[in-house]
Amino acid sequence: MSENRAMLCDTAVALFADLADCAFEGGWARVTEAGFSTLLIPEAAGGFGGDFGDLSAVMRLAGRHAVALPIGETIVAASVLSAMGMDHGSRPLGLAPRASGRIDGESFSGRLHHVPWGRHAAAVLARIGDVTFVIETGAATIIHSASPAGEPRDSLAFDNAPVRITMTRRDPLLLGALLRVAQTAGALDAALAMSIDHANQRQQFGKPLAKFQTVQQNLAILAVEAAAANCAAAAAAAAFDRGDALFEIAAAKLRANLAIEQGTAIAHQVHGAIGFTHEYPLHRLTRRMMGWRSEYGNDRTWADVLGGIAAGCGGAGLWTEITRRSDAITGTSHD
Repeated sequence: MSENRAMLCDTAVALFADLADCAFEGGWARVTEAGFSTLLIPEAAGGFGGDFGDLSAVMRLAGRHAVALPIGETIVAASVLSAMGMDHGSRPLGLAPRASGRIDGESFSGRLHHVPWGRHAAAVLARIGDVTFVIETGAATIIHSASPAGEPRDSLAFDNAPVRITMTRRDPLLLGALLRVAQTAGALDAALAMSIDHANQRQQFGKPLAKFQTVQQNLAILAVEAAAANCAAAAAAAAFDRGDALFEIAAAKLRANLAIEQGTAIAHQVHGAIGFTHEYPLHRLTRRMMGWRSEYGNDRTWADVLGGIAAGCGGAGLWTEITRRSDAITGTSHD
């Protein structure tokens, strides 16, 4: 970990720990003041000059602390807007998981579906076919919806609204998937820590739950799922920094989705009835993860992508492709 990343994470921990009970406006003002939206903007352009490894580390901490703000979406969209010479000010930005409609020249008619925090976003980064564009939300008709955690997941409808076409190769779907994988890794870490604490403190038949072999085995499985999500997030971020990340993102998002299914079930089993109460904080992690599983690509979406890549490579070719990508991330050479 670089010195800058360590400093960045220290700042994030200090801030995120205090955001749980903040209203949206107050919490966003503190995030803006801390300058997180400039994370991926080069230093020459007035930004932090970070990479996707830094982004993944920050989003893992955001997931661990169940931060209910569009920090990651704003970070990645702000970097694209900055490269286009656009200033988003201090307002949040959005990523559209899916867009439908048509682009005629420099105008868009259609809908952006289930945009996280769409009602708050000043502009949204979206993609139709091979065209990635930025659209400001002032002219949008907003259809309110919410995630299982009660966070805004709004659809935005436009009629001949002006857009800015960007030449970026960054697909909003892949960017959003990276955010959710990193957040899932952090949330699973927090759910594991919470489950271990509860198992050590809760007594049953005169001894702590943690002394029962079945509970120990379940906690071990939860630890494995959390570790898998963390490894997937790290590999996906490294691939993004390298360039071509489709294979790693597909594998990481699918693996994180599977970890959510197993991890949330075990965490609630260990906690028993108390884990389902509104007063106990476990639901702040598990309800978000259950929503994240279907955001920016569900299990079927990424399984289809991986299947297509595997079929295109063939048997021997798939192993060659996997090792090539692994070597590129780790810097290993077999020459």
